[in-house]
Amino acid sequence: MVPLTAAADQAASSSLTGAGVVSACALLFTVASFWWLNARQGRLKTWEPHAFAAIVHSSTARLRLPLILHNTGPKPIVVQDLLLTFPDEPASHLPLLWVSSPSRLQPGPDEHAKLPAGFVVPGREAQQLFIEFEAPFSGFLPEARDYKVQLQARVGHREGWRRLLTFTLRAANIVDPDRYTVYNNAPIELTKEDRKRADAALLELLEEHGDASATDERNQRDSPDDDGEPGAKR
Repeated sequence: MVPLTAAADQAASSSLTGAGVVSACALLFTVASFWWLNARQGRLKTWEPHAFAAIVHSSTARLRLPLILHNTGPKPIVVQDLLLTFPDEPASHLPLLWVSSPSRLQPGPDEHAKLPAGFVVPGREAQQLFIEFEAPFSGFLPEARDYKVQLQARVGHREGWRRLLTFTLRAANIVDPDRYTVYNNAPIELTKEDRKRADAALLELLEEHGDASATDERNQRDSPDDDGEPGAKR
């Protein structure tokens, strides 16, 4: 009888151990499922814009992009700031700062633009936004060519700037830089007439900017000193 009792006790112990393993796995699955569905921190996802609005002067340059931001996780994401940079360009190409949030892509006098302010992208949702960027101190004077552009963001749950998207800005499509209007950013071939027009317009803008810089430098050199005499070179 003793061997039978020991065998029965061993079988009961094995049964309890198996039940404990099943219960632990079920609890782990429940906790993991709850975290994945309700507490997981996602990331922002966006896509290359197929159009943009632009205006370029010797004193300012503005770009307006239609953006779709998708939050891949269940927790909301706070977007504090946005920035456009040119990673392959010289340091003289200053970043374009977020200056407003218009209500549409096509600029116009009757549109409603808001000052830049933080916003929330709810969990597992997508938002369409129109973001306007401006180059301070005319730090961006485009040539008629493609530019590698990087969209960066500051989010509430992380420190520093985070890269959201790298895409191609086709500045060669800006055929009328003095007019704030919409251009196609798709990889299409311009006609020879449009390309010549874009090249001439942007070249004229660059020449005007060069003349303005030379004039400013000359005025600064010839400006009077504190005694009213022309400034001497030091």
